[in-house]
Amino acid sequence: MAIGDYPAEYNPKVHGPYDPARYYGTPDTPFSQVKLGEVTEWVGRRNKSPKAIAGLFSRAYWRWSHKYVQPKRATVAPLIHILAGSMIFFYAINYGKFVHHRNYKHH
Repeated sequence: MAIGDYPAEYNPKVHGPYDPARYYGTPDTPFSQVKLGEVTEWVGRRNKSPKAIAGLFSRAYWRWSHKYVQPKRATVAPLIHILAGSMIFFYAINYGKFVHHRNYKHH
């Protein structure tokens, strides 16, 4: 499969128009319905290859984009998400510098 091809599981006669936010593989139990004792089995059934992980992030991006960026009446939600995400990211990468500037009581 090259870049820009449809997934092998996609069948236009069955699935209709292609949606990049949808997983076309065999459906499995949603994580919200997995019991605590079945979590290790559920994780074991996941495909952990780099291609599958890239597909996971791609579908997550497209779901976010379809919900917040591309509707007819988009709000400022995408901008707030990007700003909040960048603030959390830069705080996390600079946390080591912030730790040294804590206020301590001096005796």
